[in-house]
Amino acid sequence: MIGVACGAIIDRVVRWLALSRIHPNVLTFFGLVINIVAAFLLARGSFRSAGAVVIGAGLFDMVDGRVARATDRVTRFGGFFDSVLDRYSDLCLLMGLLVYYASINRYSYVVLTAVVMTGSVMVSYVRARAECTIPKCKVGFLERPERVVLLIIGALTDRMAPVLWVIAVLSNWTVIQRMLFTWRETQRLEDAQLRAVRVDPLVDR
Repeated sequence: MIGVACGAIIDRVVRWLALSRIHPNVLTFFGLVINIVAAFLLARGSFRSAGAVVIGAGLFDMVDGRVARATDRVTRFGGFFDSVLDRYSDLCLLMGLLVYYASINRYSYVVLTAVVMTGSVMVSYVRARAECTIPKCKVGFLERPERVVLLIIGALTDRMAPVLWVIAVLSNWTVIQRMLFTWRETQRLEDAQLRAVRVDPLVDR
């Protein structure tokens, strides 16, 4: 029931935004701006307020693509723009945490947050790089939606440190999963090409 109710609300928001003729890329940009506000709150240690703001930013993240489809404004650049700003949003939130932990002299958590930043960027990079070689590489548990939900939980419950440990481990494990998947897929494609080369001479005869 909750999922149905939330879906109905989002559909109404999408319809209203579609009627307003606002460009989907503007919605994507607003999402980044709201995440920057959340980053400032994290830097001040106002975790619960930051968590609420990130939820608001998530609304823009959910509707921009739907508005694009509803208004027939789906473009290749729009998808690219959304992906780039998502990365900035993620890094802004984590930079806010870096500033906070540095301000209270918790340097072990500064390092932990840096590991989370690295894993978060690498999850996206490995997929993008893999898909230059293989058709799809969307394996692994911890993609961006899961990371954002975990950050919201950590902020709202004021238990950010355990959440960072979870993200640090699972994001880098996701990178490893994607590397292994890409290795298996490239091996399969190369084997298929070799078999095709061996069959071709027989066909020619």
